[in-house]
Amino acid sequence: MSISFGYIRVSTKEQNLDRQLEAIKSYVSDEKYIYSDKASGKDMERDGFQNMLKAMRSGDTLFIKSIDRLGRNKEQIKQYLEYFKKEGIRVKIIDLPTAKDVPKEQEWVIDMINNIIIEVYTSMAEQERVMIKQRQSEGIAVAKAKGKHLGRPAVEFPEAWDKLYKQWKAKKITAVQFMVEVDMKKGTFYKKVKEYEAK
Repeated sequence: MSISFGYIRVSTKEQNLDRQLEAIKSYVSDEKYIYSDKASGKDMERDGFQNMLKAMRSGDTLFIKSIDRLGRNKEQIKQYLEYFKKEGIRVKIIDLPTAKDVPKEQEWVIDMINNIIIEVYTSMAEQERVMIKQRQSEGIAVAKAKGKHLGRPAVEFPEAWDKLYKQWKAKKITAVQFMVEVDMKKGTFYKKVKEYEAK
């Protein structure tokens, strides 16, 4: 007996799956066959997706709201679409007109239309991912050009650093005493020593 599966995904734990769930419920006979993930679409190693793959058999149908719910990486999406085709699993995208049932003798037309639309949608999903990365890179470059520090805040040199450094170098205090005085952990302390000596 063939089963209709559903797959829904959002990128972060804060986002909500309800909208996709509502859209997909009417296509799937039992909600236990709807698999979900709250994870990035950059790769396919997601628990819900992988568990669904294990459960699916030839003759089954997979319903997704839109192609970008499957993933964001064009090549990986294509690989999985080819895998589904080889395994005899039909993929239907609700946001596309091809999700509707058609007579058996016309299914080749639907497959052809699906292949064209999938190529366009996967290209768009990939392009969006590239644009996000580009915007991030440009943002980082602009921030650096303005002299903004990115990442963890830099630990400044304490006021007494110069005096304590000289005492330490003159062996009047130990490194441990120096660390206690400036309230630094060993790793941070030696990093700051390197920075100080490089100036």
